[in-house]
Amino acid sequence: MKIKETIGIDISKLKFDARIHSSQKFNVFENSSKGFKMLVKWVSKNSTYKKSETLFVFEHTGLYSNQLSLFLAKLELKFVLVPGLAIKRSLGITRGKDDKIDAQKIALYGFRLRDEITPTKLPIPAIMQLKNFLTLRERLVKHRAGFKASLKEQKKILIKKENELILKVQKKMIKYLTKQIVEIEAKMKGIIKNEVDLHNLFKLITSIKGIGPQTAYFLIAYSDGFTKFKNYRKFASYCGIAPFPNSSGTSIRGRNKVSNLANKKIKSLLDLCAKTAIQHSPEMKIYYTRRIDKGHNKMSTINIIRNKLLARVFAVVKRNSPYIDTMKFAA
Repeated sequence: MKIKETIGIDISKLKFDARIHSSQKFNVFENSSKGFKMLVKWVSKNSTYKKSETLFVFEHTGLYSNQLSLFLAKLELKFVLVPGLAIKRSLGITRGKDDKIDAQKIALYGFRLRDEITPTKLPIPAIMQLKNFLTLRERLVKHRAGFKASLKEQKKILIKKENELILKVQKKMIKYLTKQIVEIEAKMKGIIKNEVDLHNLFKLITSIKGIGPQTAYFLIAYSDGFTKFKNYRKFASYCGIAPFPNSSGTSIRGRNKVSNLANKKIKSLLDLCAKTAIQHSPEMKIYYTRRIDKGHNKMSTINIIRNKLLARVFAVVKRNSPYIDTMKFAA
């Protein structure tokens, strides 16, 4: 069904502003189940188009937009989560900020691109849960790293007898955080094992030398079980390892380089995977050594290996068979 109506929504923690594009009707609702129900009734009352012809457009703001996404998906209403940067750039040159005007421009953004936009489909609950655990684990790891660094420095400087409590508390925090991280990892492992398709994906991905469990979790979660991206090149662009041209006219003739717009966590994980592969995969080690001996840049070579690993991941998933190291069979 063709989209004929768009509802622009500017979401904040406690409320959200909504604008109907066709009638330019505006209203503010509470960011809660009650507010979501009122929104749907208000749209039905003030728009002449059918629900199947209506698209709700709002920014992906994590927790603030999550409940609205779940509510609309449950009612089988069409909606699209748009990256904040895409909306910001679509607004043109602006001065100041006004939620009412932002809702209007979000509705206009959706209406202009209504023929190109693909409505958002939420991943299965297991993947949504996996994402939440990955986010929590990353936060705990950062806190633990902070305590470890602080404790290491303080041990060098502080007198142990006079600062025994300070050191003791931090040691306890490190121990406690480590315990919580282990619990979260066990929970993520359980989520993967309980879903046949996800468990199969996990085994396929980790069959590639250099790809570990944490990277596999992230790849599965952020590709929505490898349904969100058509090929590895699109995913490489998403995680910031795909090189893009850097030239303009006759004055700028730079080398191809990766974009700063990326999922930097996955990018850093793939970087670690590439370095591990160089150490433990004979094929990657030979490739890396040859390029460096020819005088090629070290980082560009590592980036090529990152892309090679990602290409292998998508290849094993596509053919549904584990990676085979052909060098083992070479004469």
